[in-house]
Amino acid sequence: MYTPTTSESPDSSHLACYGQLVQDLLSQTSPEEWIGDLWSIYSGYMAFEKEAGYNPRCTEIFETFRELVFFFQKAEKLSM
Repeated sequence: MYTPTTSESPDSSHLACYGQLVQDLLSQTSPEEWIGDLWSIYSGYMAFEKEAGYNPRCTEIFETFRELVFFFQKAEKLSM
């Protein structure tokens, strides 16, 4: 786990903590598998959406999904 030094700014400490969270997340499985799981989750959501009816947040949910996929695609490029 990350341990900050006394000379670091609060911003760099927060960035290091975020970095640790991302590292922990990516250590669970590969970015490629995360992307596949996200597609499965989103596909299931869309199938449910047809049965459940209109959701006014549908656009925001898609944008969140898209940004998560982009994040894992970028992470995948970094790991190459």
